[in-house]
Amino acid sequence: MDLETFRWLLTDDGQRLIDTATHAYADADADPLRATAAVRRTESDPSRAAAALTVVTLRVRAVPKFGEDAVRMYFSPDALEQATRRRVADHRAARLAAAQPTSVVDLGCGIGGDLIAFARAGLVAAGVDLDPVRVAMAEANLAALGLQGAAMATDATRLDLAPSGAVFADPARRGARGRIFDQDGWTPSWDFVTDLLARPEGTGAVVKVAPGIPHDLVPEGVEAEWVSDEGEVKEAALWSSGLATTARRATVISGAGLASLTAEDDPYDGRDRPVRALGQHLYEPDGAVIRAGLVTAVAAGVEGGLLDPHIAYVTSDKSFRSPFMRAYYVIDELPFREKQLRAALVARNVGPITIKKRGVDVVPEQLRKRLALTGDEEATIVLTRVDGVGRALLVRPF
Repeated sequence: MDLETFRWLLTDDGQRLIDTATHAYADADADPLRATAAVRRTESDPSRAAAALTVVTLRVRAVPKFGEDAVRMYFSPDALEQATRRRVADHRAARLAAAQPTSVVDLGCGIGGDLIAFARAGLVAAGVDLDPVRVAMAEANLAALGLQGAAMATDATRLDLAPSGAVFADPARRGARGRIFDQDGWTPSWDFVTDLLARPEGTGAVVKVAPGIPHDLVPEGVEAEWVSDEGEVKEAALWSSGLATTARRATVISGAGLASLTAEDDPYDGRDRPVRALGQHLYEPDGAVIRAGLVTAVAAGVEGGLLDPHIAYVTSDKSFRSPFMRAYYVIDELPFREKQLRAALVARNVGPITIKKRGVDVVPEQLRKRLALTGDEEATIVLTRVDGVGRALLVRPF
């Protein structure tokens, strides 16, 4: 939608049309054609009608990221996809606020998801973005949630950032053809990012990057933090030397709270790979732990070792619970070859099956269909490799 149409949506007439679109969308059971027809009976201008319905559909889509805030916010499809999930943004804002910067500038603020988190954390926050529609949405979102903050449309790379206490950047990693995996294609550029991370003492910078960032790309003295939410890795954040407290960190967020594992928790320091035979328990480290290279820290924590030096499964004879891993009892080892595996599962009267795999060329959905199990018992199997040899393990979650 264009800026003029969006600004009209903020008027009293525009707000009434959004209310109409909300009811139409619900009455139509989320059918876009029926909802559009109902809205057009109220608003003859097709661009305004489409904009109002877009607000409603994106609010529904935003609920998993923003919770109850989503029903009062404004989004564009691309900006919503790039926006940080609220719990992740809140964690980052709280950590930045603990450093007590005088202010924070959000470079590439989008629709203001991180601005909202910074404002809630008590920070004086301002955002900039090249897109004037996103800037207008960021301002509207702050106002809708009763938060202080400002946003303006400008080129972040031309700003004088010296007066700001801290800077946050979320480089655009999407182009016309989809995701951009090469950091040289980001906007702002990787050179701009590294300059931010080299800010002098007394200031700081945090940069949100893709979880797949290679470790050797992280500048010296910068902390790389990988963050997962409910077991799904959401992002990596680079903390400049003035804000860094370790070299690598895995932060795990769930409904139960937040926990962090750091390089200091790893007695092996990534150099050695403690390998041992299969024990009574199998542990599957969280994705953030794996990305941070801290699987051996989990192995140390459970007094165990790795099944294979190149695969992120940990085994131990001792029982542990931890937010950094999923835990399983090892019930039995089954044949790895598909025909014999099926026979073993049929003999156990297995029907519904969960298939987990690492280090083997298996597509669980396809294997599940080929196994065609019809029994009554549920089961979980782990397919992996040890010293180059395939293994199939029958396990039970804690």
